[in-house]
Amino acid sequence: MKTDLHLAANRGHVQFDWLDTYHYFSFGQYNNPARVHFGALRVINDDHIDAGMGFGMHPHDNMEIVTIPLEGDLHHNDSTGRDEIIRANDVQIMSAGSGIYHSEYNANNDKPVKLFQIWVFPKEKNIKPRYEQQTYNALDRVNKFQTVVAPDDDNAVWINQDAWFSLGDFDANQTQSYNLHKSDSGVYLIVVDGQVKIGEQELNKRDAIAITETTSFEFTATAKTSLLVIEVPMQW
Repeated sequence: MKTDLHLAANRGHVQFDWLDTYHYFSFGQYNNPARVHFGALRVINDDHIDAGMGFGMHPHDNMEIVTIPLEGDLHHNDSTGRDEIIRANDVQIMSAGSGIYHSEYNANNDKPVKLFQIWVFPKEKNIKPRYEQQTYNALDRVNKFQTVVAPDDDNAVWINQDAWFSLGDFDANQTQSYNLHKSDSGVYLIVVDGQVKIGEQELNKRDAIAITETTSFEFTATAKTSLLVIEVPMQW
């Protein structure tokens, strides 16, 4: 098994008047040639958007864009006619395909919204743009993984790629394993909160680790811990 530790303190960081964002991979003003993508995984932004603020209408194409709110409410509007609010325990996916415009605003005027936005290169290009969101029961990921994005699972939002996103909330001293869906995939694991040990690597809140050349791995939560696991093809 090959691992590459990405410490939270080493992420790109940009702060605007209303947006405080951390980048796991090169994005916008942050350019790190050693952190451009991980297989088909291109962007992970850890965003904090101030009350009432957000991104105006802007275009995307040929990208699978997944949004996972952590706190607060996000107002989404796009050129397919969707006008939605997404909240903690919701997962949203937008297949930009042949081209789509969308906006994202904090739906509240009295509190911030915090979220992960994640971009994955698509399996098939120029598909018809599509949108999907789903609400998940957090109790279904206590001491186990809950698949929230997948190409082959009716209980997850569909993605135009051989990629799987899983969330898990683990009690302290829980030792578990993750089995990859495909032998040639890689896994990018983020500690959303808490502390975990993988092999000899200790990861804390917002640390991440890239894992390749294995079909499974074991981890131990050394505190109460929430994890996000993103499995993607390394070649596509």
